[in-house]
Amino acid sequence: MNGMKKISKMTKSNLITYAMVILIYVVVQVLILTDSMSSLMQGLLVPLCAYVILAISLNLTVGILGQLSLGHAGFMCVGAFTSAFFSKCMVDVIPIAGVRFLLALFVGAASAGIFGILIGIPVLRLKGDYLAIVTLAFGEIIKNVVNILFIGKDSGGFHFSTKDSLSLGLEEGGKVIVNGPQGITGTPKDSTFTIGVILILISLMIILNLIHSRGGRAIMAIRDNRIAAESVGINITKYKLMAFSVSAALAGVAGVIYAHNLATLTAQPKNFGYNMSIMILVFVVLGGIGNMRGSIIAAIVLTLLPELLRGLNDYRMLIYAIVLIVMMLFNWSPKAIEWREKYSFRRKTASNKQAEEV
Repeated sequence: MNGMKKISKMTKSNLITYAMVILIYVVVQVLILTDSMSSLMQGLLVPLCAYVILAISLNLTVGILGQLSLGHAGFMCVGAFTSAFFSKCMVDVIPIAGVRFLLALFVGAASAGIFGILIGIPVLRLKGDYLAIVTLAFGEIIKNVVNILFIGKDSGGFHFSTKDSLSLGLEEGGKVIVNGPQGITGTPKDSTFTIGVILILISLMIILNLIHSRGGRAIMAIRDNRIAAESVGINITKYKLMAFSVSAALAGVAGVIYAHNLATLTAQPKNFGYNMSIMILVFVVLGGIGNMRGSIIAAIVLTLLPELLRGLNDYRMLIYAIVLIVMMLFNWSPKAIEWREKYSFRRKTASNKQAEEV
């Protein structure tokens, strides 16, 4: 009976999360149809979907696994460039946009997931600050490698260089696909807000099902007490690598959405650098570590807030900083935590009384 109650509670919580995402989608669509949303805000919708997926996927590593990773922008970069490269090469081969984009999603997620496994095997042996430093270094390495990479294609196949596009030695009529710091130009703009919301729901399903599965309980046991988890026979390396690689693959999916919304994809510090990794971590921390709904709300608020305050040019970053501080205090100050615990206890007591009366 208790097990059934727990299952129903989990199911209810998951349904609330899905319903929240669908409700936000419906509200946005109504605003678009009634011309109540500016074109600038509409342009932020697809990147916003990418940021939400990044936030909930990093929460799997930080909140559920309990490992501090600062390489999420690197996995996003891998997914973005591999999928954009695939789409650019397949434009003429696969003319159906939906099929091509679906395959690009698999390519981006698989490549980021493979990098997650390759990086995770040595890195997950580290803890705390050491893990954060190594994953941060990975993100910077990926960004810099992309910036020196030149790839072209002609009748002889693909040509690679790390000098410049002229050193590729392409035949007449050959195309440069990856042009070093100038990135990839002409990727099909297949991403839409609707596709982004569908991918958010799929990502939530993957993460929430993993959390509530046997593997998820093992991952949380490792987070809470590694020695105790190991003593009862839990394979530490296996489950840590599982969570880390799933998180990396979902970051790759976010990269696919991001890449297929741009005319030109470049690996700049502002989109795939250190600041991006920190921003994603801010979403997770402010939304509540381990709280998926909180991560979604934090990503939406902190992405849209600077644009909503654009009219207050002189004060918008000050207001943004104040909102960050207030959210941090509300989530993590002892008084706020005590108040939330009291409120939840009263609500549970009231609901129990109602159940007894019935």
